[in-house]
Amino acid sequence: MRILFTGGSGKAGRVVAPYLAAQGHTVLNVDLVPLGHEDVHDIRADLTDPGQIWSAFFSYTDTAELDAGEGPPVIDAVVHFAAVPAIMLTADTECFRTNTIGTYNVLEAATRLGVRKIVLASSETTYGICFADGVVDPPRLPLREDDTQRPPMDSYALSKVCNEATARTFHERTGADIYALRIGNVWDESDYAQLTTYLADPGVRRRNAFNYVDARDLGQIVDLCVQHDGLGYQVFNATNDTNVAHQSARELASTYFPGVPLDDDLGEHEALMTNRKARNVLGFRPQHDWRDRV
Repeated sequence: MRILFTGGSGKAGRVVAPYLAAQGHTVLNVDLVPLGHEDVHDIRADLTDPGQIWSAFFSYTDTAELDAGEGPPVIDAVVHFAAVPAIMLTADTECFRTNTIGTYNVLEAATRLGVRKIVLASSETTYGICFADGVVDPPRLPLREDDTQRPPMDSYALSKVCNEATARTFHERTGADIYALRIGNVWDESDYAQLTTYLADPGVRRRNAFNYVDARDLGQIVDLCVQHDGLGYQVFNATNDTNVAHQSARELASTYFPGVPLDDDLGEHEALMTNRKARNVLGFRPQHDWRDRV
């Protein structure tokens, strides 16, 4: 497929975009900063400017596409990762503006141009724990996509909640398949160096509900989303199978989330932000477990 990928130069994107290219897709990275990967074509664009994102949809990826003399090939799918990635990086107002306006512009351009598959980066933060002011509890564990969410307190998580609502609106309006991934704490190769610290003091991971997702496994789930048609609007937790802790899931919950109700069928080491839906619906099978590195 010919995929327009926004934010391919970010922490997750710089692994996921080349992963998709390695699966045989043609990937056009739209970002303010080029990725510079030999298998991914870069276009610089500011997604808060609707004209720039519309123009990006009509970009060529190499001179071979010029030879046919038929204009740029159509975009088959959009993967939208571009965003201010957290609080405390910009003013809160700028974080919210950039993330929500950029998402609206991408979804509008994609659906008006007839793209029927869009994969959207939402976030673990939508559950209201990660960037909360103070220590807060979820309504129950594990965190699941169909639960009523605790309203987040921060501008970043709020922007992602808003983006999910925007995505659902565009699905209702156009019928396009739009899948929102509540991406967990993304790990690349450099992050595994922190394992000994996390395992010695698991409490430092409470705000993430002890989850992680290896960026290569995130690439797999994005590719599965691109391949699966006809699901309409969906939300998937994008995390690896287990928690970043030696303790069992119930031990972690009782220690760090005392009193929070637990599902009866919670697996021994099942992630407290569970990926059951992605496994059952998409066939997601993570390949990179932190335990293989210890």
